[in-house]
Amino acid sequence: MVARFWSVLTTLTLFLGLSTSTSHTQSQGQSHSTKFNFDSACSSISSRLSVPNATNISSTLIQANTNLTFPNTDPSCNRPFQIVLTDTCRITMSIATSSAGKSGIEFEAWFPRNWTGRFLSTGNGGLSGCIQYEDLAYTAALGFAAVGANNGHNGTSGAPFLNNPDVLEDFVYRSIHTGVLIGKNLTSTFYGHPHSKSYYLGSLKTIQDFPSDFGGVVAGAPAADFNHLLDWSGHFLELTGSNDSSAFLTTEKWVNLVHPDVLRQCDGIDGVRDGIIEDPGLCEYDPSGLVQADMIKEVYKPFFINGELAYPRLQPGSEDLPVFFTGEQFIFTADWFRYVVYSDPSYDVSTLSEKDWALAEDLDPFNISTWKADLSAFRNRQGKLLTYHGQTDNLISPLNSERYYDRVAKTMGLTSNQEQDEFYRFFRISGMGHCSGGVGAWEIGQTLAGSGNLSNLDPESNVLTAMVRWVEEGVAPESVLGRKYVNDDVDEGVAFSRRHCKYPLRNTYDGVGDSTKPESWKCL
Repeated sequence: MVARFWSVLTTLTLFLGLSTSTSHTQSQGQSHSTKFNFDSACSSISSRLSVPNATNISSTLIQANTNLTFPNTDPSCNRPFQIVLTDTCRITMSIATSSAGKSGIEFEAWFPRNWTGRFLSTGNGGLSGCIQYEDLAYTAALGFAAVGANNGHNGTSGAPFLNNPDVLEDFVYRSIHTGVLIGKNLTSTFYGHPHSKSYYLGSLKTIQDFPSDFGGVVAGAPAADFNHLLDWSGHFLELTGSNDSSAFLTTEKWVNLVHPDVLRQCDGIDGVRDGIIEDPGLCEYDPSGLVQADMIKEVYKPFFINGELAYPRLQPGSEDLPVFFTGEQFIFTADWFRYVVYSDPSYDVSTLSEKDWALAEDLDPFNISTWKADLSAFRNRQGKLLTYHGQTDNLISPLNSERYYDRVAKTMGLTSNQEQDEFYRFFRISGMGHCSGGVGAWEIGQTLAGSGNLSNLDPESNVLTAMVRWVEEGVAPESVLGRKYVNDDVDEGVAFSRRHCKYPLRNTYDGVGDSTKPESWKCL
């Protein structure tokens, strides 16, 4: 534990620019700290602020290693506390987003004492109205002036959208954009000068609609083509039937019967039988030997609406966490159709079918589809986009990230991967579930847990620090070195590592080396 503490301290110190190789941006932050009274600024900032439409402004100095609790957070967010990792000024406020007073966001800024001059906004997932405190803690510890908000509602339910387009608008785009505008001004007011670079741990929506908000964006398993995603998520109930049917295939059977059969057929395609299907796109799973084979085959087919491809298939290997096969409508789909599409909380979502899927796409409130593919404005501002997608993602098909990447190339007329590589790189993470977790080398610095609790900040194996290096030094990531810790516990050591390839390259085993070592694999 002592050795790991010093290792974490060393890597964090290097990233913050406190070594002899300090960059210009980091030097600016250092020199500023010598004449800047952080404690005084934190105690006085709330009384000095004048933020339009903001109320309940408060600021609190939180010491490093404080266990900060959130008693007023909706229980569905499952974030009752967070360890604050560095001395932080926590600023909170409520911000009205509509003149009618029917909508507003809960906003937080976590400003670290060890500020590097960088600004970062965190994002949200699903239909979530949950501030991601773990991301605020992670990025503040890395010296970012970090902000986040609740997307205009509290909790994970879509119920607040019912007959309230202002709340829906906050969710789709306005919460993040408002937080960015206020957060950048607040950063300048607090530290006495503007940020030097801006980053986002989030999604694609902001670079499509607000290309000047960020210089670098890291997006994991982005929900592009949002309406078709929820349609696709909902259509599985049509295939599997309800859980009161005598022929229903239980989730236990998907895990204990179907998943092992998938691995038996496809795990060896990459040359190593290790429980990881390196590229599920090569797996043409045939369940013919199983009961209900016809239904299972349908589950792994692409999704069509009115004869046109709407969404790619569920990838084989993701069925070990069968969220779509419970015999009930998937919760995000159910909420979206009840509270947005039909504005009827009692709507029978078990009857959803092709006409409903088509209607959701036609409605597309506030362009939530997030399917714009012309990123010229972002590229022309020298913006950089890094996306990654777990290849066993059970919520969003990883094929959709390939589909969006290819769509951008076609829309922008990019004739080579080299052209796209200049501003947009996509990495397929084998054995990773939805954004994190799984049997593969999934720790790639995408979250606090994914950084090995700050033990892994090397840009070669951390997507966030890789983005910083790309934006500030012009060194783009060619691959991402992932780690899998024993029992996902950094204290138990690394079980194996694997270098994840930049799309469209594929990780290929050399056939002779130790498959747990990254040097035994090549991107081809």
